[in-house]
This record gives sequence, C-alpha cells and structure tokens, in this order.
Amino acid sequence: MTENAQPVFSIEKIYVKDLSLEVPNAPQIFLERENPQINVQLRTDGNAVDDGLFEVVLTVTVSAKLGEDRSVFLVEVAQAGVFQIRNVPEGDLEPVMMIGCPNILFPYAREAVSDAITRAGFQPVLLAPVNFEALYQARQQQAPTGDIPVQ
Repeated sequence: MTENAQPVFSIEKIYVKDLSLEVPNAPQIFLERENPQINVQLRTDGNAVDDGLFEVVLTVTVSAKLGEDRSVFLVEVAQAGVFQIRNVPEGDLEPVMMIGCPNILFPYAREAVSDAITRAGFQPVLLAPVNFEALYQARQQQAPTGDIPVQ
C-alpha cells in the first residue's frame, strides 16, 4: 500500500455557522419560579465542499417551556466543521461524517448552547454526552426523519 492510499482525516476549521436565541416572554418569564421542561434535538448534515473536503454541521436545538405553550427560551446552534477526509472507502464515508465528526463538534456546540442560555439570564443547560454511533445506527434502522429527539 502506498503512502498516498493511507486514510486521511483532519480538522481544517471549526466554527459556529448559525446561532439564534429567543426569549419571547421576557421579562415576565424571569418572574416564574416553576422549573421549565427542557427539550433537546440534534441534527447532523454533511456535504462535500471540495475534493476531499467536507462540511459537517451539527445543529443542536434546546427549548424550554412552562406547561404546553409558554416558551421560556429557544436556542439553536449550528456548530460546523470543515474536515479533510481522503482515501476512505465509500461505505465508510457516511459513518465518519455522521459519527466521528459530530463527536468532535459536540463539545463546541455544548459550550455555545450553555453560553447563550447563560447570557440570556438563565441557569446554564449542560447537555449530557451523546452517543452518535447509537443515534446513527437507530437512524439507519428507521426511515430518516431529520431531527432526532434526545432526552
């Protein structure tokens, strides 16, 4: 096997592609003493941007509600990275992009979510670690629905 045929994986750039924060019921919501119900959703997308370069975007959406309809906050972070992936068998490319890359991006997304929520005046929400391999396998076993709810 020649050296050029060795698999290559490297991080070229990690960045926040999009960040949104909504606190629609401020300032009244800060007077509430009830603990909100937190919902977390994850979505991973990837595409080629150049020869051997791929952008992977991990979108984390965290919403907090009181009851069924009273929104406390909504934070969405699209944490992205450009990765160099070369000499990887075609069948292994998707798992690398949907498991390996999100594992790298998740700590950055977790920090961005916590920081945004804290800056909005709330206690930080610390996202639990995510098993992207299990999510990928679950997604493969069912029709892709886009967002994968995580509790």
